[in-house]
Amino acid sequence: MTERKPPGMAFETWVDNQITRSIARGDFERLPGAGKPLPNLDREETAYDWALAKARREGVDTAAMLPPGLALRRERDGLPERAERLTSEHEVRALADDYNVRVQAFWRRPQESRWSPLPGLADVESLVEWWYRNQPPAPPAPAAPEPPRRRPRWFRRRAH
Repeated sequence: MTERKPPGMAFETWVDNQITRSIARGDFERLPGAGKPLPNLDREETAYDWALAKARREGVDTAAMLPPGLALRRERDGLPERAERLTSEHEVRALADDYNVRVQAFWRRPQESRWSPLPGLADVESLVEWWYRNQPPAPPAPAAPEPPRRRPRWFRRRAH
C-alpha cells in the first residue's frame, strides 16, 4: 500500500481496488492460521481483560494498573513480607510510618469517584510485634576464650 489515493476517488472504492489487486496477486493465499477459527471468539472480552492479557504477555507488573486506593491496600497486605527482610525495629517502624504518610496524603486528595476504595492505615505496633515473633533465633554468642593455662614449672628457683 505504497501508492496514494488518487484525487476525486472515494476512499471506499480505493480500498476495494487495493483488496481486489491483492487477491489477484495471491497475497492472501497460504497465510498462517488460514482456515482456522479465531481464538476466543465465543468469549466476550472487555477492554480491561484485553489490557490485562497484553500486560501479562509483555511482562508488565499488573499491580501498576490498579487504582491508587487498591494499590495502597495491596501494599498494606504486603508489609509483613517486606518487614521480614529488615534487620531492626527502627527500620520496620520507618516502613510502616512511610506507608501511613502516603495513605494520609491519599485521603487528602480529591477522589475520582465516590466509590473509590479507601485504604486504611497500617498498625505499626502489631507489625513490630509480628516482626519480633517471626525473627529467626539469634545465633548463640561465641563463648569467651579461656585464658591460657600456665604450665607448671618443673623446678623452682630458690630465693637466697
